[in-house]
Amino acid sequence: MTKILLTLHVLAAIVAVGPVTVAASMFPPAARRVPATDGAVAVGTVRLLHRICRVYAALGVSVPVLGLATALAMGVLGSGWLITSIALTATAAGILIAFVLPRQEELLEQLSAAQPAEHSATVQLAMFTGIFNLLWATVTVLMIVRPGSTTGA
Repeated sequence: MTKILLTLHVLAAIVAVGPVTVAASMFPPAARRVPATDGAVAVGTVRLLHRICRVYAALGVSVPVLGLATALAMGVLGSGWLITSIALTATAAGILIAFVLPRQEELLEQLSAAQPAEHSATVQLAMFTGIFNLLWATVTVLMIVRPGSTTGA
């Protein structure tokens, strides 16, 4: 059962978190390009990137759920690397919910009203997106390296 849970956890992370990290990273430059390109098409692109972020963020809830089930099955719930990963995952989710998605929505509203995106707003969004991505990269490393692991991996 552990191998099945671990497989589902890894697949969920790839399928759910991967698209959010890529789409969120593409959003700020796409928003900056709107006035310089065909407005309707460019706004449609930005809208699509935001939708990808929202939908896959919702699917991403399965990643920690499956991760906790896997950790329970493996008996590693008290491990430092896992507790750190849980804290970083919660922080990443908080940044996505509190900073990335709302700022994307604000920029999308501006662009939909034919107002150019403020450069400072796209820079700030890019910063929060970068922090979100860095946290997920750190969690990925912790999941692979597992400091203090007794599995030898």
